[in-house]
Parts: sequence; structure tokens; C-alpha cells
Amino acid sequence: MAGSSAVLSDASLLSRIDRTLYKLEGFLALISGLAVFSLMLLAVFSVSGRNFFNAPLPGYIDWIEQAMPLIAFMGISATQRDGGHIRMDILVGHLKGRALWAAEFVTTLAMLMLVILLIWGTWAHFQRAFDFGAPNWSRDSSMDIGIPLWPAKLLAPVAFSVLAVRLVLQLWGYARAFIQNLENAIAVPLVMTAAEQAALEAEHVSDAPNKSKEETQ
Repeated sequence: MAGSSAVLSDASLLSRIDRTLYKLEGFLALISGLAVFSLMLLAVFSVSGRNFFNAPLPGYIDWIEQAMPLIAFMGISATQRDGGHIRMDILVGHLKGRALWAAEFVTTLAMLMLVILLIWGTWAHFQRAFDFGAPNWSRDSSMDIGIPLWPAKLLAPVAFSVLAVRLVLQLWGYARAFIQNLENAIAVPLVMTAAEQAALEAEHVSDAPNKSKEETQ
């Protein structure tokens, strides 16, 4: 299941790289959100044009196809960093110490191997669509208005490559915690219990009025 997670940081090299990569992941997630908003605007424009002017947006389905990789892949690494992906915590949630870090390391390594295969497959898919000698550098295009498809196909290996870097950092964090037998690992999502999540939310709520008073002063 997906749960709320906390990511700890310190002054180590691992933590600095983690925070730097998170800025890139946040930017990609922002692009994904803007793509969703753009599709909403396109839908309003297309429906309004069909109902009031009998002229829907040309190539509406083609633009949806172009935007889908932005929506589906650009935020995947940021979600992994925050621990937002679906996972089964029935067994892992009861582990502590080195047993927990070893289990997390093994499962993260399996994810990395799968992601590497996805990078290889999606890059090959992009190469089949891209050609410098073809019009618009594209060997294929959308059905309606002929939008080149290679930019959308390139987004998948790019997003998966960022995710691969994130998984390597998490492997580093789990290995570091296992070797040093740490209670809490750095730069990895730590699953919070319901009580811990409630306490954190209560802390944020109680701090909000104090911050507002400080700003007014």
C-alpha cells in the first residue's frame, strides 16, 4: 500500500546529491502538472468550439497522445523519492535495523534492474521513430494532423533515466544504513505509522499560527 513517508537529510554527500536531484524531480513533476492543466484547457476549448461554433479543436486526440507521456512519466521519480508509489508493507513494515535495510536494498535493486530494461526498450522505441533524414526528423506521426511522435517517445527514456539515478541514490542510502547499522537511513523514504503521521500533521498545524504571528511582527 502507499503510505506517508519522511526523507531525512544531513550534511553528507549523499544528502546533498539527494536534495539537488529532488529539485530536478520537482521541476519535472511541475511540467507534468502543467500538462494536466493544459489538457483541461484544450478540452474546454474543443467542447466550446464544437457546441458554439461547430468547429472543435483540430487534432484534439493527437494533442492528448503527445501529452500523455508528460502526465504518466515526468513525476515518477519525485513520487519514488517521496515514497508515494504503491507497495506492500505487510512484511517489510515489521522489520527493523539491518533486516529492514537489506530487504529495502533487494527490492530497490530489483526495481533498478527493471527500470534499466525499460530505458533500453523505450530508447529503442524512440530510435525507430527518429530520423534526421525524414521530414520533421520523424518516421511516424499522429493520425489526424500529423504531429511528429518522436518528442513524446523521447520523454519515456528521459524520465526513466532520472528514476534510475534516484534508485541508485536510494541503494546507496540503504547500503550505508546497513553497513553502519543506522536506526534511520538518509535520502530514502521512511514509512511513517498512522500515529507518527498524525503527530507530524498536528505539529504543522500548531506551528502555522506561530509563523503567522512572527511574520506580522
